[in-house]
Amino acid sequence: MLSRDIRSVQRRLMNVLADELDLAVIGGGASGFFAAIQYAEIAPRRKVAIFEKSNQVLQKVRISGGGRCNVTHACFDPKDLAKNYPRGSRELLAAFHRWQPADMIAWFKSHGVTLKTEADGRMFPVTDSSETVIECFVECARSCKVPLFLKHVLIGIEQSENGGFSLEFEGCADKILARAICLATGSLQSATLRGVLEKLGQNIEQPLPSLFSFNVADARLHELAGVSHPDVIVRMDGAKTSQRGPLLVTHRGFSGPAILRLSAWEAREMAACHHHFAILIDWLPELDLASLRNRFAENRSHQGAKRIYNTPIPPVSRRLWERIVECCGIDDTVTWGQISKPATQALIDALKGSRFDVIGKTTHKDEFVTCGGVSRKCIDFRTMESRVTPGLYFTGECIDIDGITGGFNFQAAWTTAQIAATAIAARVKGG
Repeated sequence: MLSRDIRSVQRRLMNVLADELDLAVIGGGASGFFAAIQYAEIAPRRKVAIFEKSNQVLQKVRISGGGRCNVTHACFDPKDLAKNYPRGSRELLAAFHRWQPADMIAWFKSHGVTLKTEADGRMFPVTDSSETVIECFVECARSCKVPLFLKHVLIGIEQSENGGFSLEFEGCADKILARAICLATGSLQSATLRGVLEKLGQNIEQPLPSLFSFNVADARLHELAGVSHPDVIVRMDGAKTSQRGPLLVTHRGFSGPAILRLSAWEAREMAACHHHFAILIDWLPELDLASLRNRFAENRSHQGAKRIYNTPIPPVSRRLWERIVECCGIDDTVTWGQISKPATQALIDALKGSRFDVIGKTTHKDEFVTCGGVSRKCIDFRTMESRVTPGLYFTGECIDIDGITGGFNFQAAWTTAQIAATAIAARVKGG
């Protein structure tokens, strides 16, 4: 019985491909699934299919947020929302006026998925399981009769005289015909795919890592793995911009929101030096130099008999404070009343501008995000259509747009997918 069912499914899939598709979606990830579903819901009588290169779909959805899926962020002002994108903020500003987190929350709710908001603004399904989101998308695709073709690696696109396309997949003898294409492949790591797009006249910005942790081999971090600090300012030495937020010391160096944001905003500069650069950390950003000196003076006056080693300045943790004091060459028996001027200056310098050499990067958990992709100049963000190849649309991370951590990359995927699906439905209907 199972064999007959499989053969029946295969026959139905081949029947789908026997005629020209109205839309071929390339990529079975977040933006690809959402674009296909949105298109099918808007134009239910049109033929759409998803083609995925691997044997699994929605992999980033599955691993996002430690398996909970950070669906979006509770930021409902398009202007504020757009500020979270190192690349693409200007283009996404207008896009977010058309589809933003509030719209995505409503869509999920209408499809049986309720979201919750955490203290930092991140939004997750109330089940705390990415499988909830995956099941929602898979069931929506099934109910909309959107077929999915796994292990279909795109290796060629040709534009036909009637304005449509023929798609060539690795190992497939027959080409697939489609009136429109939505490219939702995620990061353009494949040289073959970049070549296909460049042949069609698309400009590609070199894909580079974004959102990564820093590898640091420094004695000051010895045995501090797991220590967190609630608020730092960190910047790349020589850069004008900085990032502020929590920081985490890891076995390899530094991570946490401040580090991840810096890696996103300075992604291209860091790649240019092969991820070997220096950073400066201000451990007490709420205190300027004058305020910190006053704090030291108060400690000398009111806690002069206390050992510096044992009296950290909040919110610096005891373990971190002890290591900073030790690395300033201050003996653990020295009191606030005994501290010398050189030692005072060394401690101030360490607290307000510790310099660390970064010697590489580590992917943040399993979440791999890149900057780079199809140049934004090649895309009309009112429709997500290529400006040089009519009928070719782009969504999600294959575009040179990326956000910081916190659900922003998924929101860009949902927004661009919805805009593309709406535009393609109107285009195909009009055609």
